Amino acid sequence: MTDLDSFITGLPKAELHLHIEGSLEPELMFELARRNGIEIPYASVEEVRAAYAFSNLQDFLDIYYAGANVLRTRRDFHDLAAAYFARAAADGVVHAEIMFDPQTHTDRGIAFSEVVEGLLSAMAEAEAKHGITSKLILSFLRHLSEEAAFEVLEMAEPWLDRIEAVGLDSSEVGHPPVKFARVFEEARARGLKLTAHAGEEGPPEYVYQALDLLHVDRIDHGNRSLEDPVLTDRLADMGMTLTVCPLSNLKLCVVDDLGNHPIDRMLALGLKATVNSDDPAYFGGYIADNFRAVAEARGLDQEEIVTLARNSFTGSFLPSDAIAAHLGKLETYVAARA
Repeated sequence: MTDLDSFITGLPKAELHLHIEGSLEPELMFELARRNGIEIPYASVEEVRAAYAFSNLQDFLDIYYAGANVLRTRRDFHDLAAAYFARAAADGVVHAEIMFDPQTHTDRGIAFSEVVEGLLSAMAEAEAKHGITSKLILSFLRHLSEEAAFEVLEMAEPWLDRIEAVGLDSSEVGHPPVKFARVFEEARARGLKLTAHAGEEGPPEYVYQALDLLHVDRIDHGNRSLEDPVLTDRLADMGMTLTVCPLSNLKLCVVDDLGNHPIDRMLALGLKATVNSDDPAYFGGYIADNFRAVAEARGLDQEEIVTLARNSFTGSFLPSDAIAAHLGKLETYVAARA
């Protein structure tokens, strides 16, 4: 391990863009399939990994939803999240804000309670075992209707005191943020924070809609904002956090090469960019892998890497005192490594 590798691994950081279903490693997929008596269309772990050859977001989503089919019980969801937290702890993550897609499961007949209680128990265990705090983000599937999103928000009612925010994910093109303006307004009225995927495959207009119609607190991805200088300046002036996912961008062909990734340009333009892993089991790396890959490809210096980590805390949904405590530990770590 090089000095840069070890610096990145030990650097205290928050992960703000992580789909828990996207952390389902092939080994666990097979284990859960056996546990639940489910047949999967792969003969081996190697065959699953070979299937992870995506050319676009929809190709990925097709296998993502197929993989989620092995998740059936509270124990399954607990084990899924526990495995993620163990990897996150090894990568220096001290706080994680994890997204889950309840409709992926409730539409298969899985009770909402099975999903959320399994995740919440793993979150409590992660804090006790690894010292990782976490928050839960309920993501609506944008290829479904807004009425369906309202239904899942109602299902979540008994747990809203333990859910921090709502998000918007799945197929972006053809499903603009405006489609969900009313349900986001309702979520805000219920005291939830708001975030949405925008400007990944969708155009800058989707980012405008997320800002002006959904009134989000955070933008997930946001890469294509750079195509619009007015929008870029606006995001910088707002201090709007962008949860950028380099290896995801490469795997889904948002960029053709990490050498062309805009992460350092984002920082230079004053954008509050962060680094995250998105769906790490499918995209070839967890958060430290993403930091290392983009740092090497773009020649990021230590100051830029620290800025990305600092942004992860200031862009989180943590209270100000917790953010300040994390920033203090970050600066102590950097000073010790100087």
